[in-house]
Amino acid sequence: MGVLAIDAGTTGVTALVVGADGSVLGKGYAEFLQRFPRPGWVEHEPEDIWSATLTACRAAVSSSPQQPIAVGITNQRETAVLWDRRSLRAPRPAIVWQDRRTADICSRLRDAGHEGRVRELTGLRLDPYFTGTKLTWLAEHDERAWSGVRDGSVAIGTVDSYVVARLTAGARHVTDPSNASRTLLYDLGTGGWSAELCELFGVPAQALPEVVPSSGAVGRTDPSAFLGLDLPIAGIAGDQQAALFGQVCHAPGQSKCTYGTGSFVLANTGSTPVRSSAGLLTTVAWDLGSGAVYALEGAIFVTGAAVQWLRDGLGLIDKAAEIEGLAATVPDTGGVYFVPALTGLGAPDWDPHARGAIVGITRGTTRAHLARATLEAIAYEVRDVVDVMVAEAGIVVSELSADGGASANNLLCQLQADQLGVPVRRPQVTETTALGAAFLAGLATGVWSSTDELAATWQEGRRFEPTPGARDDGRHGRWRDAVSRSLAWDS
Repeated sequence: MGVLAIDAGTTGVTALVVGADGSVLGKGYAEFLQRFPRPGWVEHEPEDIWSATLTACRAAVSSSPQQPIAVGITNQRETAVLWDRRSLRAPRPAIVWQDRRTADICSRLRDAGHEGRVRELTGLRLDPYFTGTKLTWLAEHDERAWSGVRDGSVAIGTVDSYVVARLTAGARHVTDPSNASRTLLYDLGTGGWSAELCELFGVPAQALPEVVPSSGAVGRTDPSAFLGLDLPIAGIAGDQQAALFGQVCHAPGQSKCTYGTGSFVLANTGSTPVRSSAGLLTTVAWDLGSGAVYALEGAIFVTGAAVQWLRDGLGLIDKAAEIEGLAATVPDTGGVYFVPALTGLGAPDWDPHARGAIVGITRGTTRAHLARATLEAIAYEVRDVVDVMVAEAGIVVSELSADGGASANNLLCQLQADQLGVPVRRPQVTETTALGAAFLAGLATGVWSSTDELAATWQEGRRFEPTPGARDDGRHGRWRDAVSRSLAWDS
């Protein structure tokens, strides 16, 4: 038996067919276009996401020796998508989680004294990152699209909701608590949409999806819409929570970091939501049908995207994978520090007006130094988040599970272990985001009987031990100096 996992990410869609032993039986991938209409704006065409989903799933299913019996979905979170309930066409581009256009709306709400109450209800903060202010912006700036929201003809959702709508030919409009808890509209205390928050952000509650458990059948794919397949959709989770589940971090205190477009550190806090006053987010990890499990999260906006910028923006490398070899040609950065605040800064600084900075450049600086400084910056950003988790929440991080595309970079993993002072472990299957979606769907359909059975499928690929003394060599402090120079640059 296999499970089809759809990972609708920020730059493309990955589809895996996962076997009962946790192995990948088939795989497909398709990129889609990134749109940057103005500085700080990031958009996707929803139709491009759906086309990439079909392409990736077709390749995964056709390359697998086993046909899937269920579908699990994971997705880029916080992105705001609108679509017509009947035609399923989107009246406008989706506003992506990286988009910073709502910084002024956040400031307006903060100045009006709303942030404390928002944080109390949601575990989040007022930042353009989250879905709620994106919807406020649409209500204020796109009357044509928003009129459909008001009259009920247009649905609101995140990418998971949109993909489910397309898979079911419009029959289902749902999301799960892990995605709902990233919108600024979900009350952690009640476990549902908040009328108070919907009113604050100007969002009609009837346009929002039904919140369903992360694991459990919520609908079936329509064969006419989805490759002739009639399968139960039985798992939904936001990408970072899915990766936590895929890394079998099922017990409180277990943590992982996913290195993707951004990097996201999550620690399982069990049935108790742990609140943060130092820049971390309280979020729902998943709900298997018996109540929410929570996580503490540090969201870092630009890590892998910084490598893409070296490739596409500066032309320093031809392929992202080349950065490791290039960075390894120099023993250090030559005093260069890179702050990749290309779309502002997330945790723990939370400054939408920060901008990227490269400091310490001399005539001796080469592209290799900048490549190494980029990898070091990723390690420093993750250290900042883990340090706060340890200091504020009392979480003991004895090792960090690493996954995502950039975790294949051995130099980065070693730098990360050095900065944390604890081992970094990398699984044999690094596509743990999709794996988590498969696990959630498989639990609901009998492929796996328990989380203990899932844990038995996890296998370590490589372990990176910290270099003695590396954590305290002073370089992290110098990097924090560079961060201070990037703050409020665009304010």
